[in-house]
Amino acid sequence: MMSRSYTNLLDLASGNFPAMGRERKRLPKVTSVPGNIVEFDDDQTQSVISDNPSSVSSSDRMIIVANQLPLRAIRGSDNKGWSFSWNEDSLLLQLKDGLPEDMEVFYVGTLKVSIDPSEQDDVSQLLLENFKCVPTFIPPDILAKFYDGFCKRHLWSLFHYMLPFSAEQGGRFDRSLWEAYVSANKLFFQKVVEVINPDEDYIWIHDYHLMVLPTFLRRRFNRVRMGFFLHSPFPSSEIYRTLPVREEILKALLNSDLIGFHTFDYARHFLSCCSRMLGLEYQSKRGYMGLEYYGRVIGIKIMPVGVHMGRIASVMRQADEEGKIAELRHQFEGKTVLLGVDDLDIFKGIDLKLLAMKQMLQQHPNWKGKAVLVQIVNPARGRGVNIDEIKIEIEESRKRINKEFGQPGYEPIVFIDSPISISEKVAYYNIAECVVVTAMRDGMNLTPYDYIACRQGLSDSGAHLTDTGPKKSMLVISEFIGCSPSLSGAIRVNPWNTEATGEAMNEAISMVDSEKQLRHEKHYRYVMRHDVAYWARSFLQDMGRICADHFRKRCWGIGFSFGFRVVALDPNFRKLSVASMISAYTRAKTRAILLDYDGTVMPQNSILKSPSQEVVKILNTLCADPRNTVFIVSGRTRDSLSSWFSPCKKLGIAAEHGYFVRWSQKEDWEVCGQSSDFEWMHVAEPVMKLYTEATDGSSIEIKESALVWQYRDADPGFGSAQAKEMLDHLENVLANEPVSVRSGQFIIEVKPQGATKGFVAEKIFTSMAESGKQAEFVLCIGDDRSDEDMFETIANAISKNILSSKTVVFACTVGQKPSKATYYLDDPAEVISMLGSLAEASHPSFSSDEECPS
Repeated sequence: MMSRSYTNLLDLASGNFPAMGRERKRLPKVTSVPGNIVEFDDDQTQSVISDNPSSVSSSDRMIIVANQLPLRAIRGSDNKGWSFSWNEDSLLLQLKDGLPEDMEVFYVGTLKVSIDPSEQDDVSQLLLENFKCVPTFIPPDILAKFYDGFCKRHLWSLFHYMLPFSAEQGGRFDRSLWEAYVSANKLFFQKVVEVINPDEDYIWIHDYHLMVLPTFLRRRFNRVRMGFFLHSPFPSSEIYRTLPVREEILKALLNSDLIGFHTFDYARHFLSCCSRMLGLEYQSKRGYMGLEYYGRVIGIKIMPVGVHMGRIASVMRQADEEGKIAELRHQFEGKTVLLGVDDLDIFKGIDLKLLAMKQMLQQHPNWKGKAVLVQIVNPARGRGVNIDEIKIEIEESRKRINKEFGQPGYEPIVFIDSPISISEKVAYYNIAECVVVTAMRDGMNLTPYDYIACRQGLSDSGAHLTDTGPKKSMLVISEFIGCSPSLSGAIRVNPWNTEATGEAMNEAISMVDSEKQLRHEKHYRYVMRHDVAYWARSFLQDMGRICADHFRKRCWGIGFSFGFRVVALDPNFRKLSVASMISAYTRAKTRAILLDYDGTVMPQNSILKSPSQEVVKILNTLCADPRNTVFIVSGRTRDSLSSWFSPCKKLGIAAEHGYFVRWSQKEDWEVCGQSSDFEWMHVAEPVMKLYTEATDGSSIEIKESALVWQYRDADPGFGSAQAKEMLDHLENVLANEPVSVRSGQFIIEVKPQGATKGFVAEKIFTSMAESGKQAEFVLCIGDDRSDEDMFETIANAISKNILSSKTVVFACTVGQKPSKATYYLDDPAEVISMLGSLAEASHPSFSSDEECPS
């Protein structure tokens, strides 16, 4: 039966969900944390932190979560029982070499075989005890929709740049497949909960099958150390944005601490999607990239995976002992072998490779009878898109080319589509003069790495395949695969250009041996140093570095469904207590109250920008108290603020970020800027107009003291690029002018030097101190970057003797977000309510519900 928590969390995202099957007895829990055993309620967002040590290990552990466990399963005799062994070729098993020796590793994933429900508990217990593996059993109806449905039909196709233009090309989006995907991720989550110790464990999630799992885990354990690595390509934003659940997946991934990609291109596409769809901008510092997301910096890791050199050497010895290498050398004696090793997949470009071979034989007939392309096709991993059609197309091309160029005893294309052992595959690597990869799009593709390692041979003196002479290898690889940037000595090709690929194949096998040797040596050094252990070690180190920063902050979980996220804030940052503030307010004899306008006492999304009658009455009440000095400090023009607050006779106003200041309505405006010369506007405005004309969706706001170029409605990528260019342009042309050029959220602003909200705050506090009314109580509220100047000034005011060490300060930002303020309120409504409480403290008879007198 499906747990209540399942529907609570996810029905908001997707509607109805398939049944989870009958309830089965769960695994015995390994962890001793009391809160981790019960079925979790999705309404709980607090972090579960253990006070007890793990019953398994007192040191850090790693829980690796992937679609499939690194195991092989064999059915017992008489069709009874199961025998399991490690899959030595699994990347998940090999990466353990990069983890600390004393780190205990658990695996969570599915098995490749179907286990009868009556045997699942026994199998689970066996795998946990003998392999530290926790199998996830997915009901068949969900499994088909999860793996062959959403993973293969939607994600795999889309991530490899195949859009569902028609029902025949991948099919339209099917929400029931998305629901099954979420259901399956929920099952993986439940298995992780069975073994997790949130204080001590690292969780490493692998690949696109589990992209929403981070949300389940983060919602339950908001401080758990968690990384995600995508082994497939990540498409450009123009492709990814077609996915109807695009934001749900992005937000789920951002619940990880570290997100890894094979190449910068894949990472760049992910960052572009976050920018365009979520409004997030990445930052780079000391060689590390990250996305700030509600106070947490999500690390972006770019590190291509490597191969396991020890495993390759072991298989090479096996192939040598079995005589497979000698057998193949005899079979292809006098021939130059080009090799292709690919999965049966629409994106591997196998047919393009055969056509390129045809082009080579046509353009260079001297290779007829000499050059052979051996194409090994691994079985398809699932019922992907158009698999049967691809098989037919490849077979027809093979027959046609062999008929045209073949002769007795010679076939230019040798096609192997039956399963072969890994030792036989290694033997083919050893005899091949060149490996050809023509994938149209691929995540990493380790075939070139395997080939390079095999061509290096063994150093064992007893091995027959040991060659003391110079080693050589050649690669013709698609520029659209993940390993392409790492192999600078390879001949890179556009696989769709079969003529160019054919020429590249001819160049590779015709190249002089000395050049082949140099290229091989360069590649081998890279492959040897950047093996799978190096990759795993680097990822773990970065995960530890990122998480250490998160542990220094206080965390809250907020949001529903896939909108859930963790807000990380400074330990001293807390919600403003109105009661404590009123207590300090009533004790103080002199008070300073500084209020931002937009986003603080006026909601940002409000169409009507003038203050409400309630706000006007509250401000008038506060201003009427002789102990109070009240200011509105805003970036808006003095004309707008004067008009809106005309009923507030005693209210101070600082307009245009403090360039113009007025202490009350009966006093004149003061100019607080360092210069009243605005000739620089004649230089800056034409520059801004130039960029405005070239950037659709941008505009210029002309103030008395400042110019603001805003691009909120422009294309995010283009607008950001134009803003950076304009910032550099303006800084150059205004280098000798008394102005500052600053970038903000979707704006570039040019204003006189010294015109900041921080300067205004200092001026107000100084003036009060000089008149013998040094503030004993300070309340400062704002919501954006410009208000941070005020908070910073207040923090430094005591050391400058502007404020007394006994002054009670309430610096407050609006919204839970990183800030130099110490307190926060959730929204403008809370700000107005709090100000109303202060007004009541000044005048007990005050009621904001009464109509404000005109």
